[in-house]
Amino acid sequence: MVDTRVTLSGWELDNPVIPASGTFGFGREFAELYDINCLGTFSFKGTTLNPRFGNPTPRIAECTAGMINSVGLQNSGVDEVIAVQLPAMKEYFHKKVIANVSGFSVEEYAETCRRLDECDQIGIFEVNVSCPNVHGGGLSFGTSPEAAAEVTKAVKAVTSKPVYIKLSPNVTDIAAIAKACEDAGADGISLINTLLGMRIDLKSKKPVIANKMGGFSGSAIFPVAVRMVYQVYEAVKVPVIGMGGVSSAEDVIEMMLAGASAVQIGAANLTDPFVCRDIVSDLPAVMEKYGINKLSDIIGGAH
Repeated sequence: MVDTRVTLSGWELDNPVIPASGTFGFGREFAELYDINCLGTFSFKGTTLNPRFGNPTPRIAECTAGMINSVGLQNSGVDEVIAVQLPAMKEYFHKKVIANVSGFSVEEYAETCRRLDECDQIGIFEVNVSCPNVHGGGLSFGTSPEAAAEVTKAVKAVTSKPVYIKLSPNVTDIAAIAKACEDAGADGISLINTLLGMRIDLKSKKPVIANKMGGFSGSAIFPVAVRMVYQVYEAVKVPVIGMGGVSSAEDVIEMMLAGASAVQIGAANLTDPFVCRDIVSDLPAVMEKYGINKLSDIIGGAH
């Protein structure tokens, strides 16, 4: 029997397969389709201090081997998550989850994490400093080593749980930003978030998305994600969660060889709601095919 277990900051997961934030909600809809407890865990819907309606519509544009979204962090706010979503989640998911948090100031990031810190269902904070969709939001934090480090320090000061910083790929030196976060106390790094993309409608001759630009995701960005995970693994000593265009068990293995300790699946959930379940079930056979007995042994194996 092969061993699919991996560890994130002392938290052992049955396998490295994690649905990414923004593509899995709070798991309820997927739990109606299959037993989501087969997953390593999942990263729940990006949460801000206050409720957000999000960006104007249209918010979605299709493109070859991917999609562009400009949802704008629509969510019900941290207090509703604590009072309603997390208690309800106990009925259908019996493992700890990853709390994805965003904000528009250092103080907002810290306060949102402080409130969530008391929730025993949360195993890790995933602090999103990289969302390219919100004006004046995550992009400015995620593109500066100093700003990313400032957010890291502020969150670490008010939380008792491991803090992973989710980085933007829309930068010239991803490794420098990851290192700045590690130096500021980050327990791990998540990457990559979406690339910045755009589509133009030929009939109207105007951008398809109301916000003009949005986050490009899907299988087309996988090689970029693998490259950046590889670079960050060489720059830091903390664990890396890799994501970006992952859609198969083979992709999971490749991302782990680049340096990921666990792997998130995002856009693929929107086209196939069973994709994470199928990757979990496919992993043992793919491991045997490539002579892998223990999945944790291959982390960074391509270096």
